[in-house]
Amino acid sequence: MPIETWYDDDAGPMVRPYTVTQGRTRPARSDLNMITMVMALSSEEHPLLNPEHSAIMAACQVPQSIAEVAAAVALPVGVVKILVGDLVDRGLIAYSQPYRGTANRALLRDVRDAVSKL
Repeated sequence: MPIETWYDDDAGPMVRPYTVTQGRTRPARSDLNMITMVMALSSEEHPLLNPEHSAIMAACQVPQSIAEVAAAVALPVGVVKILVGDLVDRGLIAYSQPYRGTANRALLRDVRDAVSKL
């Protein structure tokens, strides 16, 4: 039976999440969640941002949810929420919450009926 060997070089560069967030484990903003929509307010590169913040800025050139941004930058959602909060506080990213009002049942029925006729 062959012995399996793991090498650090095979894993590539790795930075622990607590390093990326400077030890923070919770976002400073409680209003950011996985479905919060975020968008960069500028396409300019900011030289003072760390690589993870820059990657998030690049991923947010079109409106996306925080979950989509996390997938795009290959970081855990919790880490991305903390970093997005940093960028919001710096005025570099705008965000909005999805609509959570009550559904208009009549409108939903009309849409369902129209779609079923297609």
